[in-house]
This record gives sequence, C-alpha cells and structure tokens, in this order.
Amino acid sequence: MKNVQNKVPSLLLMIALVGFPQISESIFTPVLPALSQTFTVSAATSQLTMGSYFVGFAIGVLFWGRLSDRIGRRPAMLWGIAVYLVGNLGLWLATNFTWLLLARLLQAYGAAAGSVVTQTMMRESFSGVTGERVFAKVSAAMALAPALGPLIGGALQTYYGDYHSVFAGLITMAVGLWLYTLTRLPETKGTGAKQQALPWPKIARRMLRSPQVWVYGILISGINGILFSYYAEAPFIFEREFGLTAVQYGWLGLVIASASIIGALATNVLAPRMTAQHIINGGLLLALVGAVGMLGSAYHLGLSLAAIFATFCGLYTALPLVLNRALIGFEDVIGTASGLLSFCYYLVISALTLLMSRMHDGTVNALPRYVLLVVVGMVLASLVETVRQARAV
Repeated sequence: MKNVQNKVPSLLLMIALVGFPQISESIFTPVLPALSQTFTVSAATSQLTMGSYFVGFAIGVLFWGRLSDRIGRRPAMLWGIAVYLVGNLGLWLATNFTWLLLARLLQAYGAAAGSVVTQTMMRESFSGVTGERVFAKVSAAMALAPALGPLIGGALQTYYGDYHSVFAGLITMAVGLWLYTLTRLPETKGTGAKQQALPWPKIARRMLRSPQVWVYGILISGINGILFSYYAEAPFIFEREFGLTAVQYGWLGLVIASASIIGALATNVLAPRMTAQHIINGGLLLALVGAVGMLGSAYHLGLSLAAIFATFCGLYTALPLVLNRALIGFEDVIGTASGLLSFCYYLVISALTLLMSRMHDGTVNALPRYVLLVVVGMVLASLVETVRQARAV
C-alpha cells in the first residue's frame, strides 16, 4: 500500500473530501416535493431534512475535530466516512418520515468529518498567501459541490423515476470515497505547529475571547446559511412558480457554480495585492447589491438569476479569506479549535435554514427577503472587524 504518513494532501483529494458533505446536503433538494408527497408532509416539514442535516453536522464537526487531535486526521476521516455510509443505508431503508430524519442526522454526523478534518489539514499544511489561494480553490469546490447536488439528484430522480435512486447514488459515493481515502490520504497531524492536547473547555474560552473568531464565525455562518437556505427554498420557486422540471432546476446549479469559480479566481488575483479584510468587504458589498437585485426582480426569471449570480459571486469572493483567517493564532490546537468553530457555525446555519422554512410563504419574495436580511447582518459584522483592525494598527 502507498505510504501515507506525514505528507501534504493533494488538492484533488481535499476537494473530494470537503465536497461530499455539500453534495450530500443539496442532492436532496430536487426530491423535496416527492418526499413531501410520499410521506404526506407539508413543504415546510419536508425542509426539516435540510435543517436536521446541519444539527447532525454541528455535533459531528465537534466530535471529529476533537477525535482527529487524539487519533490523527487519517483514521478520523475513515471512521467518519464509514458512519456516513451507514446513514445513507438508513435513508435507503426508511419507511416513514421520522426514520428518514434520523438517518439524515446520522448521515450528516459522519459527513461532518469531511468538512472539519479537511479544513484542519489545510490550516496546518498551508499558511499565508499560499493558504489563501488553496482555500480559494477548495472554496470554489465547496460551492460547486452543492451546485452539482441538485443536478445529480434531479437527473437520478428523472431517469430512474424514484427518489430512492438518489440514496443509491449516495451509498455508491460513500464506498468510493472510503476506498479513495484509505489509499491516498496522508497523515498531516504534527507537520505544522506542535499540537497540544488541551481540554476543550479551555480552548473554547480562549476562542470566545477572540473578536476575530466571533466576526469570521458570523460571516461563515451567514454565507453557508444563505447557500443552503437557497437550495431548500429554490426548488419550490423554480419548479412550482416558473414551471421548471427537476432536471431543468438542477441545471440552474451551474449559476451558483460559475459564481463560486469567479469568486475564487477574484480572490486568487486580489490576495497578493490587497488586504484580506478589504477583499472580504468588497465581496460582501457585491453580495448586498445582488440581494437587493433579487428582491427587485423576483418575478423575472432571467433578472433573478443574474441577481443570484452577483450575490453568490460576492459571497464566494469573501469566503476563502474568512475560512483561512478565522483560526489564525490557534495553530497549536487546530483540530479541536476547528471542531468548536464548525460546531458553532453549523448550529447557526441550522437556525438560519429553520428561519428560511419559517419565512416560506409560498411566494417568490420569501427567499430574496431572507437573503437581504442575512447579507445586511454580515456587512455590519465585517465593518466592525474592519474598525477593530484599524484601531489595532
């Protein structure tokens, strides 16, 4: 077997590992109407499969982040993917909505290893401008993956005629990922700063005293909250209001994908030339313009898609820098710190997706109002951090 000890992970492997949790979340969206009909639940209730995913994910990132500090990044990832596989099998076998939700929680709990352990490996393997560029590339994949999810889910449902085909696809992906990880993932623990096995409450108190962690945690939560609330709400807009098929709706994911790629390219170009905080502010201001455009063009398909593109282009210009900078100064406890940070922001993401389900009123205006509300909050938080950094100089 290939030697996988103490090497830097490949970019392709990191993209695969950070992307599969995102695909797993959004692949559900084209089949939400079918699940609502099959299990005789309302549209708002069916969206609980989205919110419950983030509850399981939040608990998972805390567990897998801490475990990776204790047993290593590689074994933690392998165990996480194995749990993820069991959750997917549960989805396949579910005969009622309660079972479906429990399996969804387990699926998310295992998938969380893909997010927190991968980000931990990236933070300890890369730093500075190199780290910002790596995060930019991986962040593009983080947006591309959920964009591909609806496309894959819609195609599977349409061509095989049953939502169970989506679960079969997830099972197949889990097996392939586990084998890929087994043969290719290196152990990165200990290749960066010296790791310390500090009690997690002590690390949590240290993080709570950091304004940087607070602000960037809010921004990570808001960006991902918008992304996944969009995928929860969008099928009811585009399939029911605009009359698109599941496959046609799936293709709209390419709008988000292209926006994320352009955002990542912008970050790559601007990172050596501008301060990170200025790039973050610029991205959020573009997202604010896009959010206003979404509200003003909600009933026009073409203009609405253009506004959505601008919103996500801005968000994914800011996201790589936010992810890279959130835990600067915590390199000595990076696994546990990554888990704690991810735990908190995924709880917030879960709350934001719940907010979207509560704002769901059957009209096309609910999503634009929600996006504008969250973006305004993020702009204010980013301005606070800008002022703090200026005073610290």
